[in-house]
Amino acid sequence: MNYKTELTPPMNSTTIKLQVYTSYKPSGVEWLGDIPEHWEVLPGLNFIFENMDRNKGMKRNTILSLSYGKIRVKNDNELTGLVPESFETYQFVNKGDLIFRPTDLQNDTVSLRSSISEFDGIITNAYLNLRFKKKADSKFYHYFFRSIDNNKIIYGLGSGLRQNISYLDFRRFQFPFPPLQEQTAIAKFLDDKTAKIDQAIVIKQQQIDLLKQRRQILIHKAVTQGINPNVKLKDSGVEWIGMIAEHWEVTKLKNTGKLINGATPSSTILNFWDGDITWVTPSDINNVFIIDNSERLISKAGYKSCGTTMVPKGSLILTTRAPIGKIVIAGKELCTNQGCKSLVLNKDFISDYLYYQISICSDILNSLGTGTTFMELSNKALKNFLLVIPTKKEQIEISNYIENATDKIAKVISLKEQEIEKLKQYKSSLIDGVVTGKVKIN
Repeated sequence: MNYKTELTPPMNSTTIKLQVYTSYKPSGVEWLGDIPEHWEVLPGLNFIFENMDRNKGMKRNTILSLSYGKIRVKNDNELTGLVPESFETYQFVNKGDLIFRPTDLQNDTVSLRSSISEFDGIITNAYLNLRFKKKADSKFYHYFFRSIDNNKIIYGLGSGLRQNISYLDFRRFQFPFPPLQEQTAIAKFLDDKTAKIDQAIVIKQQQIDLLKQRRQILIHKAVTQGINPNVKLKDSGVEWIGMIAEHWEVTKLKNTGKLINGATPSSTILNFWDGDITWVTPSDINNVFIIDNSERLISKAGYKSCGTTMVPKGSLILTTRAPIGKIVIAGKELCTNQGCKSLVLNKDFISDYLYYQISICSDILNSLGTGTTFMELSNKALKNFLLVIPTKKEQIEISNYIENATDKIAKVISLKEQEIEKLKQYKSSLIDGVVTGKVKIN
């Protein structure tokens, strides 16, 4: 693992002056490298033990879970479905315990697997509950575990078919071990600095959310009232649409083109798959304006077998289940599965304009879904969905206006997202450097 000895904060973040220790020595651990001269390297058995206390007699009823790298309290409305008959089999968790998810390392190398608990409660015994002897600061090792989690060091520890970790692995694992007072100082330093970085991330995310709201408002106004600020308005008679340009009309979606259902070839017939026909599913439609490829392709035989229809370039593709309301424009001739419906437009309608109008209606379309196993938008509901229709000339003008205006907003959002990513990387580098002794706190 390569650590930076110089950590440069991203622009506009809190400046943190860091320095290296006076002298270092080899740790004897390849991934750890050199450590400060006065630090030790100890196996976990010297200061970590596994909590085995169970909730016999239901002494506690605060149910905890590990989610996105944090321990949180489960709400009562979450305790449904696959829950045990009794929580007596759950294990005690005390404030300061380190909870670790030890299973399935082979298939999941993305999730954050550990966190320190800020609560007293109980948690499923599928997790490891690690406690620390008085010679160790649990908060310091929370940050250390976050470091080896982020850098995937732990993925070399697992055993078995699904690469599970046990307490025995942590007993043998070699940990850097600063003096207790220094552990505590490092933990407090990281508490302070990471909280400030997290707050900076929250502020930037709020700015992104406001920009997205501004983009939605801009699109809504343009597709319902046009781009002439002096145009006379009238009530559309449709609640979500509101006021529209006086010379515009409201019409049903079925009047704009032909609706085509998607379908899926049999999964058991091999020659139906891996052909050269683009076959779009809802999972392919993700933050794109135009789509011209798909995760899976079908063959000509597969296409003929399922009874769907190829739709031309420029058609609108709308997801009608799992989830409802995502929309994209076909960049070439293609077909879809049954989770999508395609709208082949009449010559009087511009795909870009209808894309923008439908893109702001996902909540409305969701409310029209029906079903018990999963929510689905029916052909009837979609065909009768009301849209605002300006002249073709105005559709083109509005589409160009929206494209230019939202492009500027998208660029600002992209910059904010890059700043967030840099802050996250900086936070990770800061934790890595400090808990392994590559940099020294003041």
